[in-house]
Amino acid sequence: MIIIKAGKPQGMKHYRHILIVLLTATLAACVSAPNRPVAQQNNAPPPTYQNRLPAAPPRVDNAREQPNPALVREIEDLWRSFPGKTGIAIKRIDGEWEFGQRAEEYFPQQSVSKLWVAMTLLDKIDQGRASLSDPIRIGKEDLTVFHQPMAVEVEREGSVIKSVYTLLEMALASSDNTANDALLRHAGGPDAVRSFIAKNNLGKIRFGPGERLLQSGIAGMEWKQDLSYRRTFYAARAKIPVEQRRQSLEAYLADPVDGASPIAIARALDKLARGALLSDNSTKLLQSILKRTRSGPNRLKAGVPAGWEFLHKTGTGQVLGAVATGYNDIGIMTAPDGTRYAVVVMLGDTTASIPERMRMMQAVTRTVARYHPG
Repeated sequence: MIIIKAGKPQGMKHYRHILIVLLTATLAACVSAPNRPVAQQNNAPPPTYQNRLPAAPPRVDNAREQPNPALVREIEDLWRSFPGKTGIAIKRIDGEWEFGQRAEEYFPQQSVSKLWVAMTLLDKIDQGRASLSDPIRIGKEDLTVFHQPMAVEVEREGSVIKSVYTLLEMALASSDNTANDALLRHAGGPDAVRSFIAKNNLGKIRFGPGERLLQSGIAGMEWKQDLSYRRTFYAARAKIPVEQRRQSLEAYLADPVDGASPIAIARALDKLARGALLSDNSTKLLQSILKRTRSGPNRLKAGVPAGWEFLHKTGTGQVLGAVATGYNDIGIMTAPDGTRYAVVVMLGDTTASIPERMRMMQAVTRTVARYHPG
């Protein structure tokens, strides 16, 4: 399904002028064009996103009001050719158009949801109820699962104290799960994040129960704190019967507790970019951290041309057998002339290899840039 939102059509005078030009060109072609032989059919398979050669895109004069139809078609082709459940949304920031594929459906966010935690806490700071310099203690009892680089330091020292600013950098740029859960507690917990989403009318964006309960539930496990130490979670999960894990994973994918629609995320990125969610200082701070994101360098970012700016947040879910879930990247790409696009790609589930997933994401940003009218 494609959804397209665009600006108002122009007047009838404009259309009559176009019609006259087209009729004149058609008559001239009928009179002067020589007969051409019909091309022989090529039985070779059509090019895919791996080897598509760039071509000069047709211009769209009112590019602020509507997307280039060729851009829409190419993104649809990428979406259609990729295996699994895929959601894509693209929105021109400061413009009037947006479009996507499965863009209204819920997809698991995974670490993309760290963005809403950061926004909630920065909103609290904007209200004077917290500060970037607030110290937060993190002990062994606060460790989570999967990617948590600070766990080594916590286990060595017993506990550490980090400022809100440091934890924002760790949670967003490094996607540290323990840092994010610490920020979540300081922000007021999951209900505070949900209230921020509702207050700002962000639409179909859910927020889950926090990293520990989320990941253990997806795996069909009951959370116990000792699962957070080193590779204990992996060892315990390996003992869960495969069918039990499959049922839990399928239930999560069918109705993800941390789900969001691609178009809702694109619209939220639009609001963030325009300063409609946070103060000017908090907006600039959040964007500066997202520009330093180190996770997923070969996802959307690798397709952004030189000279463009890009800020983003990735998400990566659990894998069972050949099926990977929650493999996401969302971001804002800015052209050299200042034009901005919100780009969201969410792979709910797929059997594609990691390189194939990366190439598809790169193709999306590369295509958006190629059709930029600047």
